[in-house]
Amino acid sequence: MIRSMLYATDLGLYAPYVMQHALALARTFKADLYVVHVVEPIGLFAESVLQSYLDEKALSEWQSQGLTTVMATIEQRVLDSFREELGEGEQDLKLIRSVRVIQGDPCEVILDQLRKLSVDLLIVGSHSQAAAAATPLGRTAARVLQLSTVPVYLVPSLHRCRSDDV
Repeated sequence: MIRSMLYATDLGLYAPYVMQHALALARTFKADLYVVHVVEPIGLFAESVLQSYLDEKALSEWQSQGLTTVMATIEQRVLDSFREELGEGEQDLKLIRSVRVIQGDPCEVILDQLRKLSVDLLIVGSHSQAAAAATPLGRTAARVLQLSTVPVYLVPSLHRCRSDDV
């Protein structure tokens, strides 16, 4: 029995396509749908650039408040994109119990959310927007498939291998 699901999105090119699968499953099973988007921590280069332009107080302020603002903005954009995609589908929007934007390693955050939310199914796309078309499976999707404690519904990207590509 599937009562709740987690849709992990990268907000990439194929995200609306994967979202349609997630919503169709939520409707079919009359299940709660949770959405998570993971923001990877800023790299060392970006951190050093910030340190060179901001004094210690401003950097500390940015780390505590700026990051929170950025995460809230991304969360709002995710909700807005769902509303835009769904249009008049208010019933579908009611299936979404929460949208979270969390900073960290994508695989670790997704697996952590699986445990915290006690969902019955994970929905992911096969590739991020940056993944090479030649790779059969993206890095995060591959790791999540290997480590998930619940069934994973994997939505392939729309890129199809043509016979002349081989």
